[in-house]
Amino acid sequence: MASILSPFRRSYRYLQYLAHEQPVIFYSCVLGLAGPVLALSVPAVRRNWLGYTPAEPIPTTYPVPKRPRKPVQGYEDE
Repeated sequence: MASILSPFRRSYRYLQYLAHEQPVIFYSCVLGLAGPVLALSVPAVRRNWLGYTPAEPIPTTYPVPKRPRKPVQGYEDE
């Protein structure tokens, strides 16, 4: 059983060592591990607890009127 947890124990001790000896690298590891967790959890938090709803999509076409179109006359269309 101890051999299964050994890599985690060594990682924890290494992070303790980094926190004391090289805090810049330690905080880089902490932020690197927190990024994927936040990327998965923040959208759900915004949607469920903060009431965020996405904006309506921007129209990509001009709406065509629902009436018969008049033929264009003039402007040398003969």
